[in-house]
Amino acid sequence: MLLLISDANILIDIEIGGLVAPMFSLDYRYAVPDVLYYEELEEQHSHFLDMGLEPRELDEPLVVRVVELARQYTRPGRNDLFALVLASKEACPLLTGDKDLKAAAENENVEVRGTLWLVTEMVRTGKISAQVARGAYQRMRNNGRRLPWETAEQMLVALDAALAAKE
Repeated sequence: MLLLISDANILIDIEIGGLVAPMFSLDYRYAVPDVLYYEELEEQHSHFLDMGLEPRELDEPLVVRVVELARQYTRPGRNDLFALVLASKEACPLLTGDKDLKAAAENENVEVRGTLWLVTEMVRTGKISAQVARGAYQRMRNNGRRLPWETAEQMLVALDAALAAKE
């Protein structure tokens, strides 16, 4: 089962969209750096642990790597860099929508996936319908989440067409 390392924003997008249960029902494992969990998620999102989110501790050499990256990349926050270092260590994709973290990850040869990819996976695997995805996107948009809305709709239209062609 593929491990995905997430930043906080992706998980908050998914929660605002009402898609936590479908996301955790996908055939993926989800982890975050423990410091990110305790500083950004624990207070309001501790239920993610019950769903299967794994906080992961970074050892001293990995923390040193975060410090090095912080000198090189000034825009992503420290907790985001912890997620990048963890994804690099685990040789797995990083879930983020943060443009600065995405740029740093790509520069470090870490694969990046985002909210649209996760929602598409939920639709593609039948965990939710395209209509449910549209409702989730609307809730995200109403709550000030920043996603490429036109691209999201185009992806859903393409998924609808692909699923209809299979029937």
